Formats: sequence, C-alpha cells, structure tokens
Amino acid sequence: MSNKKVAFLIIFVTLSLVAMRVNFSQLLGTENKSFTFFQFLAPIGGGIFDPLFGSFAALLAQGLNFAIFGGQMDLFSLLRFFPAMFAAWYFGTKKNDILFVPIACMALFWLHPVGAQAPLYALFWVIPVAARFTGNNLFLRSLGATFTAHAVGSIAFLYTIPSEPALWTALIPVVLIERIVFASGIATSFIVVNTILEMLSANVDLRCLNIERRYALVKFKSKE
Repeated sequence: MSNKKVAFLIIFVTLSLVAMRVNFSQLLGTENKSFTFFQFLAPIGGGIFDPLFGSFAALLAQGLNFAIFGGQMDLFSLLRFFPAMFAAWYFGTKKNDILFVPIACMALFWLHPVGAQAPLYALFWVIPVAARFTGNNLFLRSLGATFTAHAVGSIAFLYTIPSEPALWTALIPVVLIERIVFASGIATSFIVVNTILEMLSANVDLRCLNIERRYALVKFKSKE
C-alpha cells in the first residue's frame, strides 16, 4: 500500500468521523439512533479506492467512531457496521456477485414471521438488482448502493428488535423519499470528491486512487 493511499485513507476516515457526528434523520422504531451524513460519504469509498478497500475504510471509520465516542454495545448496534460496508462494495464493484446481498435480504425478510406479513417492503431491494442492468448511471448506482445498505440494515433490525408488520408497511413511503435523498447525497458527494481529486491530479500523481473524470466538474491535464 502506497503512502499516498494511506494518506487518503486517513483523510477519508477523518471526514467520515466528522460526518458521523452530524445527524441527518431519526432512525424510526429506535431510540437515540439516527442516520448521519456518513450515509452520503461511506459508499463513495468503494469508488475512490476499490470495493474491498472502500469497505474496509467504512468499517475502520465506524470502529474508530465507536472507540472514540462510545455507544451502545448491543447486537443491533454492532450489526449497523455492515450496511455502509456493503454500500461501499456495491458502489465500487463492477461485478454482479454483490447482488447476492439484496436477494438474500429479500429471502430473509419474507422468511421472518413479521416480515412475511409485510411482503411489499422487501420489494425495495429489487432496486439495487435492477440498477445494475440499467447502464452506468451515477444516480442509479447511488440508489443501488443506498438500497443495499437499507436491505442489510433492515434485516439487522428485523432479527434483533421486536416489531410489528404495521411498522414496516407504514415505513414504505418514508423509505422511498429517504433513499432518494440519500442517493442524491451520494451522487453529489462523488461529483465533489472527483472534482477535487481531478484538480489535485494536475500536480500530484494519484494513480493510487480511482478518479472517474466524467464526474469531475473541471478537467485538468494530470501527471498520471
């Protein structure tokens, strides 16, 4: 691993720690748990680095956040480490093996006694599957990533926290709006980061990172 990649990992994790301190919306059905701006930042690590390294960056950031700021030590809280990791993997990978995750989550939801009574909810996770076959569209890629995270997080909630079918049914319109906003935030963050990296690449060799220049708002002749 190059020193530059380590440096950018440190920067990414630091920004993630800041983002995790800024709440975005309440996580319905729980107390003292919220979505933060980390939901916008975590997935793009898979694009900037690579799927495996981006997933590691998301895990590292969350682990450091827990170590520094503390939190509840319960099963659901620990399982909440995984949605961001899978979102980063989805966002960064070009392989379709990631589709096992939303498909498995659909099956697990319908197999649960409560989930079986709210079957429409799990159909959200058709979205990340369909998004893989609609071309290289940044918003759909972001939407697939955030719904992959949603699938993993929902299964963690379903299997660890008591709930009623009515809760899941009532959440359907909320989730739709919420995830569209998250996907917009992910796409915007990716454009901003690619633009900054493109500007830096004019003077610094950044071959250790994946700069998707079609999403940069400015273009420079780089040293790569």
